[in-house]
Amino acid sequence: MTDEELWGQVRAGVSEAFGQLFERHSQAVFAYCLRRTGTWAVAEDLVSVVFMETWRKRTSVTVEDSLLPWLYTVALGVTRNHQRARTRYRAALGKVPPQHADDDHADDVARRVDAEARTRAVIAELRNLPAGDREVLEMSVWSDLTQAQIAQVLGIPVGTVKSRLARAQRTVRGALVEEAL
Repeated sequence: MTDEELWGQVRAGVSEAFGQLFERHSQAVFAYCLRRTGTWAVAEDLVSVVFMETWRKRTSVTVEDSLLPWLYTVALGVTRNHQRARTRYRAALGKVPPQHADDDHADDVARRVDAEARTRAVIAELRNLPAGDREVLEMSVWSDLTQAQIAQVLGIPVGTVKSRLARAQRTVRGALVEEAL
């Protein structure tokens, strides 16, 4: 089948036809992206973006003879966007002061280890809470929901949310104080 015939099927929603077009042209698009970026892994990622964009635009694009010119048009835009993003990224990195090799990271590592230990203690204590108390506490702290929103989500009165939240906070706070001793 010609590209034009396959493209007609793609526009009708036949994904297998798109797969055939991908098999037919992906190597050419890959080679183009590789030449423009100079990096194998980046070129592979950009081929995915090219074909994703092609699929997304399938209803508004008409193909006469070969799909390859359209794919190259998309690949040109995708590679340009990639280069612009890299330029912005490098400029942003240039504004970050360099970290000196003689910086001591021991304090940072110690803080992270301590934070991880505290996090494990909190998670262990959360597992000991009754399910209702745990759900309310998690929604309040991690999902940033108001008490009224939690009540709506769980289908319980706001007063129940308040009492469960207070009980859970007392339990967790008590466990953390004991952990610190």
